[in-house]
Order: sequence, then structure tokens, then C-alpha cells
Amino acid sequence: MGSLEHRLDDSRVQAEAIHAYDWTDTPLGPRSVWSAALTAVYEMMMASPLAMCAGWGSELTLIYNGAYADFLAARHPAALGQPIARVWHDVWPDISPLIERAMAGGQVHHTDMHLVMTRKGHPEDTYWTFAYSPLRDGSGVVGFLDIAIETTAGVLAGRQRDEAHRRLNLRNEDLENAAATNTVSLQLFESIVQSDEAPILAFDHGYRVLAFNQAHDDDFQRVMGRRQQLGDVLPDLFPAEQAAALRGLMDRALAGERFVIIQEFGDPGREVPTWEITYTPIYGGDGRVAGAFHHARNISERVRAEAELVATQEALRQSQKMEAVGQLTGGVAHDFNNLLTIIRSSVDLLRKPDLPDERRRRYMDAVSDTVERAAKLTGQLLAFARRQALKPETFEVGACLRGVADMLDTVTGSRIRVGLELPEAPCHVRCDRSQFETALINMAVNARDAMDGEGALTLRLACGRPMPEIRGHAGSRSAFAAVSLIDTGTGIAPADLARIFEPFFTTKEVGKGTGLGLSQVFGFAKQSGGDLDVVSALGTGTTFTLYLPEVEAPDERPSDGTPEAGVVDGAGRRVLVVEDNVEVGRFATQILQDLGYMTEWAANAEAALERLDGDGAGFDVVFSDVVMPGMGGIALAEALRRRLPDLPVVLASGYSHVLAEEGAHGFELLHKPYSADQLSHVLRRAIARAA
Repeated sequence: MGSLEHRLDDSRVQAEAIHAYDWTDTPLGPRSVWSAALTAVYEMMMASPLAMCAGWGSELTLIYNGAYADFLAARHPAALGQPIARVWHDVWPDISPLIERAMAGGQVHHTDMHLVMTRKGHPEDTYWTFAYSPLRDGSGVVGFLDIAIETTAGVLAGRQRDEAHRRLNLRNEDLENAAATNTVSLQLFESIVQSDEAPILAFDHGYRVLAFNQAHDDDFQRVMGRRQQLGDVLPDLFPAEQAAALRGLMDRALAGERFVIIQEFGDPGREVPTWEITYTPIYGGDGRVAGAFHHARNISERVRAEAELVATQEALRQSQKMEAVGQLTGGVAHDFNNLLTIIRSSVDLLRKPDLPDERRRRYMDAVSDTVERAAKLTGQLLAFARRQALKPETFEVGACLRGVADMLDTVTGSRIRVGLELPEAPCHVRCDRSQFETALINMAVNARDAMDGEGALTLRLACGRPMPEIRGHAGSRSAFAAVSLIDTGTGIAPADLARIFEPFFTTKEVGKGTGLGLSQVFGFAKQSGGDLDVVSALGTGTTFTLYLPEVEAPDERPSDGTPEAGVVDGAGRRVLVVEDNVEVGRFATQILQDLGYMTEWAANAEAALERLDGDGAGFDVVFSDVVMPGMGGIALAEALRRRLPDLPVVLASGYSHVLAEEGAHGFELLHKPYSADQLSHVLRRAIARAA
């Protein structure tokens, strides 16, 4: 522990020197002008006890913390602010491929990598465990973070241990061939293992200690606070839980098994190191197992370093998540503020006296259109979050693609040739058809922009295909419909491929895209049980492939002939409105009264059940919000289905995780924001079907 504390003290001194470094003459400039992303990376490195460095900017300017300075040795502090290729010129051919992969957006991890390094005036063999991660700001990948652990001592100790095992096994083989009795040549064992710096102990079938080397005796004293003796029953020297585990391990070795385990052993009141222990049986002259020995190595420091590495990587991931959340909220705020500006300005103008009818209609249309755009933006956000309330139906994909292809001519323009490649056999999927068509249009719009309005766009359908592994997500051998959109555009840069599904990420100019189109497609695909794959190369175009589970064709069933418009608006029919929001409740009842309905308003589901009593209290329909305190709208509708099966229920919701995960449970669903016409239509349909 003393040497570790000494190293930590050195790191603190070095960290203070690094904090005082003047970056003015480096490509990064003084710290006062650093970006928020670079400052966050710097502060995280300085606070970490792990050795960390980062390369930032076009020259990959080197930044590092106090712990990393130990690895640089004589190169510190001159290495600060220098290009990393210049600092590590002697090992650059070995580490540059790792850095290139991180700069391309990948995560890189390498264990016990061999490097011949000149740090103290002469070349030396060193071994390292590296973890490289890309660093991003608003423009993409701008650098990398390297978390480094030197494992030279552990690798060399492991080699010494393996060599000792090899020599010991050779001598055991000689002993087996030469021995005529059951006596084990422990003397030979002792003479070999006493020179080993790792703890070694031999035991018999009674778990009794037969022999041990000096290293084992010293470590046992340090960890357990006592000396072991020949003839001791080894498990009895440990706490109860550890003793039971130790007996199980010894039994495996005494049964003839050779194995390696990693486990904690030690006195909880003193120290409980993590050990890597190799168990090996010892055979007598008759070929039977006469005992066994274990060969231990204390790997506590390595385990702690790996745990800190995991914690640091998780902190980096959380930092990147928070950056994405900030980007998401900023994008939402920007777009909604634009929409609210239009609405507020139009309302202010509508208040003007003597406004001409033509201008009044124009402002009212602007408000209506803007509400539709706001609802669409909300839908895209829910699609990205996989929380939209889908309306799945079974349909034939080929027929749907024909209709979309005909419509795409107006979306893509006359200079883009839209082609369609369909199989002869029909192919059915079950998903939200409207969302499916929206996903295709979003991908087609991206393709149009990538081709700058001129080229070829092909829609291709393949049926009965397995879904491959995509971006580390497991594939499936089940049958999927694969819908591909293939363009001849500019392609996507490798650094952008990993980010194209992030919300509000776009390579388009400001004002030419929200960056939510592909995130909507991705969210729809995942929520529908499929996935979205992309293959692209600069200059050769892009192929997006949407995978959706294939299903059997639906049974042909005759329509029930129920007319949806069989009831005139209102006509005095009674509606019970269930809504906990006061403003929305008042507005809904006002709309219904203007449409000719008689309304009552219940502020929650419990009050609604009490008002309906056991016979429905003469109401023709219940119109309920989904998300309410206490009993929600779906639970209310389920209770009424059991109690009053002839009373229709219409649900309304802007968002509900229950709807997103389970659907509307067979009830009519009206999405907020809704218009008076939409409300009238769904109520008329529900009443007509119940009648």
C-alpha cells in the first residue's frame, strides 16, 4: 500500500503542475476559450486517479492527467500541448490504428498489448490495457479519450507462474513414471516452489496443509494475521462463508480437475484481496490423486483499476447522454417556439376589429396548420422514444409500396426516377400502416436531398428474410419483410453513420431539416418488433433497409355494414366527459354542447363510476382522458366494459406509456390535439356501432 500511496502523491504533484500549464501557444489556445465539451473532458481527466489522456482537434493535441505523466517519464512535461504522434513517435505505428478507429466513432478496447517503449533512455518491453473512446462536440467527432493501465508487471508475473507450472508438471510426469509407491516426492515440490514469488500450497484429501512456500506464508500472515502450520486443516483457518467455498474448490482439484478461478479470500477485519488461483492435482505412482496444490496471484490492484476504468467509461457515457438530452431539449424548444410564434401572432391579428374575411381565414388556417405541425413534431418525438400509441393492422406490403411509390413522384420531383422491385408472392406485416408510410416518406425525403433532386430511388421488397445483427443488436432467424430504399446520392460519411438516428442530428443546412425523420423511422421499427439498417459509402449512395416481422395473411371477413355517419351531430345525446384537467374539461364540454350534445363532467374516474351507477344513468357514451390521477382511463373503460357492456367508451390521450406498450385495448382512441370535427366523428361512430 505504501508504494501505491507514493504514486498517488506523485500524481497529485504532477496534476498541480498540469493545472498550472499555459496552453496559450498550443493549437488549443488558452483554457478561457476552450469549448464546454473540451473543458468537461479536461476536468473529468484531472479528477480521475486512472491514467488518462486525450487528443483534441486536427493535430490531436495531447492533454493528460497526473497519473498518465508517470507513463511519459522523461517526456513529461514537454509532451503537454504537443501532437500525440510526435510524443509517442516510437510506438505510433502500433497505436495509430486504435486512434483511427476511435476517431471514426468506434469504441476500442485492447488487453495486454505489447509495446517496445523508450521512456528512460533505453528500449523496454511493456504491456498495456487501453480503452479508446471518441469525443464529440456539436460538429461530430473532434478527438479521442484514452484510459491506460500498464500491465507489464502482471504479464511478466504470469509468465513466471506459467513457467513454474510447466517445470513442475514435467517433474510430476517424471515422478509418476518412476514412483513405485503412493509416496508423494514433496521434497522436490518444495525445492521448486520456494523460489517462486507467488504463494503456493499443497494439501491432501483431508484438506490438511502438506507444504507451502515462503511467499504463501508471508501473504497468509499479512491477510489473516497469523502463521499457518503443517497439518492445519486449511478451510478451518477462514471465515465460514469462505471456508465452504474453499472446500468446494479443493474437492474439485482432489477429484482430478485442473482449473483457474478468481475469488476473494481474507480476514474481513484486515484485508480481503482478490486472488487468481490455479488448482492442480498431484498424482501418486499408482496414478491416483494423492493431493493437490494451489498457486495464487494477488490481482486486487488490477481488479480495482478495471473497476475504475468501467466507472470512468460509464461517467463518459453519462456525459455524452446529457449532451444528447441537451441537444434534444434545445431542438424541441427551438421548433416549438417557432410554432408558438405563428400561433400567437395569428391570434393577435384575429383580435383586430374590422379584419377582412379573407385575412381572417388566412390567419385561422395558419393556426390550424401550425397545430398540425406541432402534433406531427410530438409524434416524431414519441416515435423516437418508442412511446407512440400505434394502431397495428395487417396489410400486404407490396400493395402499400405501390401506393407510396405513386405518391413519391410529388415528393421527390420529376428529375428523380422512382423504381419499384416487388416479389411475385404476397407479403404481409402487422404494424401501424400510417406510421409505416410516414417512415418511407421520411427516408425518401432524405434520399432526395442526398441526390440534390436528381438521380434514381429504388423501393425494393424482399420477403421471408432473417434479420441480421444490426449495430450490435441481436438478429433473428424468423421471417421478416425487408423494405429497402436505395438512392444514388452522395452517401454518408463514416463518422456520421453512428449518429444519424440521434434526435435533431442532421447534416443539412440550418432550416432544411429538423433531424427527427430518421429517429422517427428507427423508433417505429424498434417498437414494431423490427430494426433499421443502413449501408453507405461516400460517392456511391445509401441503402436503408427497414425490417418488420412477417405474418400470415388475414382471414377475409365481410363488413358489418355499420354506417359511420348514421347519427346526426349531437341530437341531444348524453355524454359523460371524464377529464382531470379543468381547462380541457371545460373546453371539451363546450365543444360537445355546441355540437348539440347534452354533457356532464366528472373530474376523475372514481366520480364517473359513481355517477353512472349500475345502469348507465341514461348516458349514450363516455368520453374519457387516459392519463388521470388514481384510476386511469383504460382501467375505467375496462370496468365499464364488464359492468355496462352496451355503453360505448371513447378514450382521448396525448401520450400514455400504457397505450404505447399495450395499445387501446379495443376501445375507440382519439389523439390529442383533436378538432371539433374529429371529436364529433369518433363519437358518432362509437354510438352508431353500439346501436
